[in-house]
Amino acid sequence: MYRPVELFIALRHLRSRNRNRFVSFISLISVVGIALSVAVLMVVLSVMNGFEAEVKDRILEVVPHASITGIGGRIEDWKELSSTAAGRDDVVGVAPFVDGQGMLVSDAETAGIELRGILPEMERSVARVEDLIVAGGFDGLADRGYKIVIGRVLAERLQVKVGDSVVLLVTEGSMTPIGLMPRMRRFEVIGIFYAGMYDIDRSLAYTHMGDAGRLSRIGDAATGVSVSVSDPLAAPEIIREIARQYGGNVYVSDWTRQHANFFRSIELTKSIIFIILLMVVAVAAFNIVSTLVMVVREKSSEIAILRSMGASATNILWIFVAEGTLIGFAGTIMGLLAGTVLALNLASVAGVIESVLGISFIAPDVYFISELPSRLEFSDVWRVCLVAFLLAVSATIYPALRGAWTNPATALRHD
Repeated sequence: MYRPVELFIALRHLRSRNRNRFVSFISLISVVGIALSVAVLMVVLSVMNGFEAEVKDRILEVVPHASITGIGGRIEDWKELSSTAAGRDDVVGVAPFVDGQGMLVSDAETAGIELRGILPEMERSVARVEDLIVAGGFDGLADRGYKIVIGRVLAERLQVKVGDSVVLLVTEGSMTPIGLMPRMRRFEVIGIFYAGMYDIDRSLAYTHMGDAGRLSRIGDAATGVSVSVSDPLAAPEIIREIARQYGGNVYVSDWTRQHANFFRSIELTKSIIFIILLMVVAVAAFNIVSTLVMVVREKSSEIAILRSMGASATNILWIFVAEGTLIGFAGTIMGLLAGTVLALNLASVAGVIESVLGISFIAPDVYFISELPSRLEFSDVWRVCLVAFLLAVSATIYPALRGAWTNPATALRHD
């Protein structure tokens, strides 16, 4: 009447009865254990994916896709190089820049900075820093205007706001009768940006390329040229081709090279976390072993009756395999649903927990971002669910074999 009969008997074993209520409870614990471990693994991998994607997006908002710099730290004919790069179909924007290190001094504090001299009208084509402005703007950056735009964390450290003045000291010095003195100039803060990456918000400062060139004593030359491309992943190949077209004798760099160690560490951490949490899934899955062993011991007389009625050892084997598979399948599906809901709503859940407990999950000075990101990827979902299900099925092998090897005569004699 019921086909397949092995599945029907397995379902009967899992349902609560007065005699086997404890076994059913242990089965429920096994299901919950698998569900929790699958959900936790999905959420953790989603956080790692979200962290990588968020950092990548925020880096590309501020850092150009690629750049070419002169071997001596300067490129005289940067206009020719810009024309060479802009003539390619896969190049979206080109902008010269002057890079240098310096120190900003306010009435309250002093801070080291990475100074970047730009041409605002051209910089818009390679970076979206203007979209990150929270006070003031870039419009006031002009040659000999001596204006500066800084990050919000840097502004808070210096205790300055838009309209305040700061003194910029650059590392290149000038020889005076009393010795080598750093070159300095008073600048007015006309803009404050917030990239959401602590390392950038606390150190990066923009000024006009002409002002930066005069302070660095490179005149009308540029340190290099930034390039924005249509496909950021193809930036390494594109920037090398541009350098060859230009004639060589330059340094090339791209965002994947500048931050290679960072993204490599994320991938390594993700792999390690996957393996560690997979052990948790394995522990939960192998709870099925103890559950089915208890079932085999309790059902030994019923196994003997089935064998005496004509059931083969294979039929008994498939009963317990089906029972363990049902537990694993139920736990995996529950974990999939719970993990998906949590991963898709992690920001809201984390915000509630942070407000209730008064804690912060993400320290911006350590993790570069200030919010807990989450990005659920299908490849991680099916991989986690498949591995969890296979572990659950493999956990049924020993107890199923033990049940199949039960001697009917011995079981009935001791019943």
